[in-house]
Amino acid sequence: MWDNHRLLRGIANLLLLASVLTLLVAGAQWVVRTGMMPIRTVHIRSKLTHVSQEQLRYVAEHELKGSFLTVNLSDTREAFEKLPWVRKVAVRRNWPDRLEIDVEEHQATARWAENGLVNSYGEWFDAAFGQPLPLLKGPKGSEAEMLAAYLAFKQVLQPVGVLPNELALSARRAWQVTLDNGVILELGRQDIGLRINRFATSWREQLSRLPYRIDYVDLRYPNGFAVRMPDYKPGKGVPVPVRPAA
Repeated sequence: MWDNHRLLRGIANLLLLASVLTLLVAGAQWVVRTGMMPIRTVHIRSKLTHVSQEQLRYVAEHELKGSFLTVNLSDTREAFEKLPWVRKVAVRRNWPDRLEIDVEEHQATARWAENGLVNSYGEWFDAAFGQPLPLLKGPKGSEAEMLAAYLAFKQVLQPVGVLPNELALSARRAWQVTLDNGVILELGRQDIGLRINRFATSWREQLSRLPYRIDYVDLRYPNGFAVRMPDYKPGKGVPVPVRPAA
Protein backbone atom coordinates (compact mmCIF):
# COMPACT_ATOMS: atom_id res chain seq x y z
CA MET A 1 0.00 0.00 0.00
CA TRP A 2 2.71 2.46 1.00
CA ASP A 3 4.41 1.81 -2.31
CA ASN A 4 1.22 2.71 -4.24
CA HIS A 5 1.93 6.34 -5.02
CA ARG A 6 -1.35 6.81 -6.90
CA LEU A 7 -3.38 5.62 -3.91
CA LEU A 8 -1.39 7.77 -1.51
CA ARG A 9 -1.88 10.80 -3.75
CA GLY A 10 -5.64 10.16 -3.80
CA ILE A 11 -5.79 9.89 -0.03
CA ALA A 12 -3.84 13.11 0.33
CA ASN A 13 -6.20 14.91 -2.04
CA LEU A 14 -9.20 13.66 -0.09
CA LEU A 15 -7.68 14.86 3.18
CA LEU A 16 -6.91 18.23 1.63
CA LEU A 17 -10.48 18.56 0.31
CA ALA A 18 -11.88 17.62 3.71
CA SER A 19 -9.69 20.25 5.35
CA VAL A 20 -10.82 22.92 2.89
CA LEU A 21 -14.48 22.05 3.43
CA THR A 22 -13.99 22.12 7.19
CA LEU A 23 -12.42 25.56 6.97
CA LEU A 24 -15.27 26.82 4.76
CA VAL A 25 -17.93 25.51 7.15
CA ALA A 26 -16.11 26.97 10.13
CA GLY A 27 -15.75 30.29 8.34
CA ALA A 28 -19.46 30.40 7.49
CA GLN A 29 -20.37 29.58 11.07
CA TRP A 30 -18.06 32.33 12.28
CA VAL A 31 -19.66 34.85 9.92
CA VAL A 32 -23.12 33.88 11.19
CA ARG A 33 -22.11 33.99 14.87
CA THR A 34 -20.34 37.32 14.65
CA GLY A 35 -23.23 39.01 12.80
CA MET A 36 -21.21 40.02 9.80
CA MET A 37 -23.01 40.93 6.55
CA PRO A 38 -25.62 43.24 8.10
CA ILE A 39 -28.77 44.24 6.23
CA ARG A 40 -27.95 47.68 4.83
CA THR A 41 -31.02 48.31 2.69
CA VAL A 42 -34.72 47.44 2.98
CA HIS A 43 -36.38 48.21 -0.35
CA ILE A 44 -40.18 48.44 -0.56
CA ARG A 45 -40.98 47.71 -4.18
CA SER A 46 -44.70 48.56 -4.08
CA LYS A 47 -46.49 51.87 -4.58
CA LEU A 48 -48.60 52.34 -1.46
CA THR A 49 -51.61 54.52 -0.71
CA HIS A 50 -52.50 53.89 2.92
CA VAL A 51 -49.30 52.50 4.47
CA SER A 52 -46.92 55.31 5.36
CA GLN A 53 -43.14 55.38 5.08
CA GLU A 54 -42.97 56.03 8.83
CA GLN A 55 -44.85 52.81 9.57
CA LEU A 56 -42.58 50.80 7.29
CA ARG A 57 -39.46 52.40 8.75
CA TYR A 58 -40.61 51.61 12.29
CA VAL A 59 -41.08 47.93 11.46
CA ALA A 60 -37.70 47.76 9.70
CA GLU A 61 -35.91 49.37 12.65
CA HIS A 62 -37.63 47.46 15.46
CA GLU A 63 -38.67 44.10 14.07
CA LEU A 64 -35.84 42.98 11.77
CA LYS A 65 -33.48 40.74 13.75
CA GLY A 66 -30.24 39.18 12.58
CA SER A 67 -27.91 39.66 9.67
CA PHE A 68 -28.48 39.27 5.96
CA LEU A 69 -27.85 35.52 6.34
CA THR A 70 -29.69 34.91 9.60
CA VAL A 71 -32.79 37.12 9.31
CA ASN A 72 -35.96 35.02 9.39
CA LEU A 73 -37.95 35.89 6.27
CA SER A 74 -41.18 34.44 7.64
CA ASP A 75 -40.94 36.53 10.83
CA THR A 76 -40.12 39.60 8.75
CA ARG A 77 -43.18 39.04 6.56
CA GLU A 78 -45.43 38.63 9.62
CA ALA A 79 -44.04 41.82 11.18
CA PHE A 80 -45.00 43.91 8.15
CA GLU A 81 -48.39 42.19 7.85
CA LYS A 82 -49.34 43.49 11.31
CA LEU A 83 -49.72 46.98 9.87
CA PRO A 84 -53.44 47.89 9.53
CA TRP A 85 -53.62 48.37 5.75
CA VAL A 86 -51.23 45.56 4.79
CA ARG A 87 -52.90 42.44 3.41
CA LYS A 88 -49.97 40.40 2.18
CA VAL A 89 -46.16 40.69 2.10
CA ALA A 90 -43.45 38.85 0.18
CA VAL A 91 -39.81 39.11 1.34
CA ARG A 92 -36.63 37.95 -0.40
CA ARG A 93 -32.88 38.47 -0.02
CA ASN A 94 -30.94 40.37 -2.66
CA TRP A 95 -27.21 39.70 -2.36
CA PRO A 96 -25.19 40.94 -0.59
CA ASP A 97 -27.02 43.18 1.92
CA ARG A 98 -30.51 44.06 0.69
CA LEU A 99 -34.04 42.88 1.49
CA GLU A 100 -36.68 43.23 -1.22
CA ILE A 101 -40.21 43.58 0.12
CA ASP A 102 -43.45 43.53 -1.90
CA VAL A 103 -46.49 44.86 -0.04
CA GLU A 104 -50.11 44.30 -1.10
CA GLU A 105 -52.53 46.73 0.51
CA HIS A 106 -56.15 46.05 1.37
CA GLN A 107 -58.62 47.62 -1.06
CA ALA A 108 -61.53 48.80 1.07
CA THR A 109 -64.83 47.83 -0.58
CA ALA A 110 -67.36 48.07 2.26
CA ARG A 111 -67.76 48.78 5.96
CA TRP A 112 -68.55 45.90 8.26
CA ALA A 113 -71.25 46.16 10.93
CA GLU A 114 -70.11 48.35 13.84
CA ASN A 115 -66.38 48.28 13.11
CA GLY A 116 -63.85 47.26 10.53
CA LEU A 117 -63.79 47.09 6.76
CA VAL A 118 -64.15 44.43 4.07
CA ASN A 119 -61.59 44.27 1.28
CA SER A 120 -62.06 43.29 -2.35
CA TYR A 121 -61.47 39.62 -1.44
CA GLY A 122 -64.30 39.63 1.09
CA GLU A 123 -61.87 39.64 4.04
CA TRP A 124 -62.42 41.64 7.22
CA PHE A 125 -59.69 43.98 8.39
CA ASP A 126 -59.43 46.77 10.95
CA ALA A 127 -58.30 50.17 9.70
CA ALA A 128 -59.44 53.80 9.63
CA PHE A 129 -61.05 55.06 6.43
CA GLY A 130 -62.77 58.41 5.95
CA GLN A 131 -64.50 57.96 2.59
CA PRO A 132 -68.11 56.72 2.23
CA LEU A 133 -68.58 53.00 1.62
CA PRO A 134 -71.59 50.66 1.55
CA LEU A 135 -72.38 49.00 4.88
CA LEU A 136 -72.61 45.23 5.35
CA LYS A 137 -74.22 43.71 8.46
CA GLY A 138 -74.28 39.98 8.97
CA PRO A 139 -73.08 37.01 11.02
CA LYS A 140 -69.37 36.72 11.63
CA GLY A 141 -67.71 34.82 8.81
CA SER A 142 -70.24 35.90 6.17
CA GLU A 143 -68.13 38.79 4.86
CA ALA A 144 -67.22 37.17 1.52
CA GLU A 145 -70.78 35.97 0.90
CA MET A 146 -72.23 39.38 1.64
CA LEU A 147 -69.73 41.20 -0.54
CA ALA A 148 -70.57 38.88 -3.43
CA ALA A 149 -74.29 39.54 -2.86
CA TYR A 150 -73.71 43.29 -2.72
CA LEU A 151 -71.83 43.26 -6.04
CA ALA A 152 -74.57 41.13 -7.63
CA PHE A 153 -77.32 43.48 -6.38
CA LYS A 154 -75.36 46.49 -7.59
CA GLN A 155 -75.07 44.99 -11.06
CA VAL A 156 -78.85 44.53 -11.23
CA LEU A 157 -79.88 47.85 -9.68
CA GLN A 158 -77.40 50.32 -11.16
CA PRO A 159 -78.91 50.20 -14.68
CA VAL A 160 -82.30 51.34 -13.28
CA GLY A 161 -80.82 54.31 -11.41
CA VAL A 162 -80.43 53.09 -7.83
CA LEU A 163 -77.63 51.52 -5.81
CA PRO A 164 -77.50 49.33 -2.71
CA ASN A 165 -76.25 51.42 0.20
CA GLU A 166 -76.67 48.95 3.06
CA LEU A 167 -77.01 45.18 3.06
CA ALA A 168 -78.12 43.13 6.07
CA LEU A 169 -78.23 39.35 6.58
CA SER A 170 -80.02 38.12 9.70
CA ALA A 171 -79.14 35.06 11.76
CA ARG A 172 -82.09 33.33 10.05
CA ARG A 173 -80.50 34.23 6.68
CA ALA A 174 -83.09 36.80 5.66
CA TRP A 175 -81.78 39.55 3.37
CA GLN A 176 -82.62 43.23 3.53
CA VAL A 177 -81.28 45.98 1.24
CA THR A 178 -81.35 49.73 1.82
CA LEU A 179 -80.95 51.75 -1.38
CA ASP A 180 -79.14 55.05 -1.79
CA ASN A 181 -82.51 56.80 -2.11
CA GLY A 182 -83.62 55.49 1.30
CA VAL A 183 -85.96 52.73 0.07
CA ILE A 184 -85.75 49.50 2.08
CA LEU A 185 -86.15 46.21 0.20
CA GLU A 186 -87.25 43.15 2.16
CA LEU A 187 -86.01 40.11 0.23
CA GLY A 188 -86.49 37.31 2.73
CA ARG A 189 -84.66 33.98 2.59
CA GLN A 190 -85.59 32.46 -0.77
CA ASP A 191 -85.36 33.36 -4.45
CA ILE A 192 -83.19 36.38 -3.68
CA GLY A 193 -81.96 36.81 -7.23
CA LEU A 194 -85.46 36.51 -8.66
CA ARG A 195 -86.85 39.06 -6.20
CA ILE A 196 -84.15 41.69 -6.76
CA ASN A 197 -84.65 41.38 -10.52
CA ARG A 198 -88.41 41.71 -10.06
CA PHE A 199 -87.91 44.91 -8.12
CA ALA A 200 -85.50 46.34 -10.73
CA THR A 201 -88.01 45.74 -13.51
CA SER A 202 -90.87 47.26 -11.53
CA TRP A 203 -88.78 50.23 -10.45
CA ARG A 204 -87.86 51.04 -14.02
CA GLU A 205 -91.35 50.60 -15.42
CA GLN A 206 -93.65 51.72 -12.59
CA LEU A 207 -92.42 52.52 -9.11
CA SER A 208 -89.97 55.30 -9.96
CA ARG A 209 -92.75 57.13 -11.84
CA LEU A 210 -95.20 57.27 -8.96
CA PRO A 211 -95.95 60.74 -7.51
CA TYR A 212 -95.50 59.44 -3.94
CA ARG A 213 -92.46 58.79 -1.79
CA ILE A 214 -91.69 55.10 -1.34
CA ASP A 215 -89.83 54.00 1.77
CA TYR A 216 -90.37 50.22 1.89
CA VAL A 217 -90.94 47.39 -0.58
CA ASP A 218 -91.72 43.88 0.66
CA LEU A 219 -90.75 41.38 -2.04
CA ARG A 220 -91.46 38.21 -0.06
CA TYR A 221 -94.63 37.43 -2.01
CA PRO A 222 -94.69 34.62 -4.59
CA ASN A 223 -95.94 36.73 -7.50
CA GLY A 224 -95.70 40.35 -6.43
CA PHE A 225 -94.73 42.78 -3.69
CA ALA A 226 -96.15 45.28 -1.21
CA VAL A 227 -95.20 48.95 -1.29
CA ARG A 228 -95.36 51.41 1.59
CA MET A 229 -95.85 55.07 0.63
CA PRO A 230 -96.25 57.32 3.70
CA ASP A 231 -97.67 60.23 1.69
CA TYR A 232 -100.35 58.23 -0.09
CA LYS A 233 -103.94 58.56 1.13
CA PRO A 234 -106.38 55.96 -0.26
CA GLY A 235 -109.23 57.47 -2.22
CA LYS A 236 -107.55 60.84 -2.61
CA GLY A 237 -105.21 62.33 -5.15
CA VAL A 238 -103.63 60.41 -7.98
CA PRO A 239 -104.39 56.68 -8.15
CA VAL A 240 -101.54 54.22 -7.74
CA PRO A 241 -101.32 52.02 -10.85
CA VAL A 242 -99.09 49.25 -9.44
CA ARG A 243 -99.66 45.78 -10.85
CA PRO A 244 -98.22 42.68 -9.23
CA ALA A 245 -94.98 41.75 -10.95
CA ALA A 246 -94.83 38.31 -12.47
